Amino acid sequence: MSTSIADERRLLSADEYQPVVRSHYPALNELDRQELVDLVRWLRERRAKFRTQVEGRRRAKRGKAEPRAAAAAESSERGVAAKKQVFARALKRANARLDRVLTDEKRAAMGAQMAAALARKRAARVHHPSTGRRAKPGVNPIENPKGADGVPGAMVGSISQATRVAQAVRDNKGE
Repeated sequence: MSTSIADERRLLSADEYQPVVRSHYPALNELDRQELVDLVRWLRERRAKFRTQVEGRRRAKRGKAEPRAAAAAESSERGVAAKKQVFARALKRANARLDRVLTDEKRAAMGAQMAAALARKRAARVHHPSTGRRAKPGVNPIENPKGADGVPGAMVGSISQATRVAQAVRDNKGE
């Protein structure tokens, strides 16, 4: 379930809310790469902080650990978990934008490298050695010492005919 901007404003303090506002979309597209990296780092730290608080409160509720503060002993972790979710969503948006920025940079770098390679290839001298004053005869053919294994034209079909004749002789013996 998504959280509205008004809910984010209500959940977060003013110093926490300003970076989260920058993670929403018209403002997010205007950030350059370094600002985006800094925003992602800050959001990741905040999400980790509130995740640790939620885990600590759940452990205290189960009796696995002592509560850190007296107020934390009675209070539920729902508010802290909601803050963590706000930072998680903001981080997801910022990570997606950072991935797009990095992909665009990578694509541009690869395009520049390919254009430079094509320019080098086109500028290189083409190596076509001269054939000389006249064409050479090429490789001399070597005759097969065994000769051709071809069947003479007069023999083609003679085996089939001999088989037919022999079968007819056998068939006529019985009469």
